[in-house]
Amino acid sequence: MTRPEWRISDGPVPYDEALATMESRVADIRAGRAGELIWLLEHPPLYTAGTSSKPQDLLQPLRLPVHAAGRGGQYTYHGPGQRVAYTMLDLRRRRQDVRRFVGDLEDWIIRTLARFNVRGERRAGRVGVWVAREGGREDKIAAIGVRIRHWVSFHGISINVEPDLTHYAGIVPCGIAEHGVTSLVDLGLPVTMTDLDMALAETFDEVFGTITPSAAA
Repeated sequence: MTRPEWRISDGPVPYDEALATMESRVADIRAGRAGELIWLLEHPPLYTAGTSSKPQDLLQPLRLPVHAAGRGGQYTYHGPGQRVAYTMLDLRRRRQDVRRFVGDLEDWIIRTLARFNVRGERRAGRVGVWVAREGGREDKIAAIGVRIRHWVSFHGISINVEPDLTHYAGIVPCGIAEHGVTSLVDLGLPVTMTDLDMALAETFDEVFGTITPSAAA
């Protein structure tokens, strides 16, 4: 049985460098030159624009660098204290079902948050994972934005551990203005990036399982 390679980068990775690395790896996976990869990293402070982003949702265009991401979704923020998990998976060897894949990413996040006694929830019409707060308030704690090329996925998820939440004021996060954004530390939980990485590794197989070389398409 095989499991994806796990890579953890120390220090913020420039966004353009991450895009180039993903593009290269996806091509190699498709061609059978490389296996799957889960890449855990942080970025320097920046905004990314997905393929559905609207210009009016970039509220403060001079606040941080803005990068065209090429993934699905709208504007989001990345920065130190936020764990980004780029998932380069061969869906030919798993399930060729985009909706199911996005649901599995949500499930992976929810199971990971549960390790810290946080109840992450789905919301109809809102991709990502949400946390119910007092007074009926709902805050987003994790985002999802993926791209699939020839049934190989890239981009992935981000989970807020302890980022600078004030930077979300520069955008309408994921096009949703009526709800807030939170993090594990904002919820009062002293979770470290290492704690989260361990939980992500432990819950990955629960959701995605493993694959056999003979199952390759």
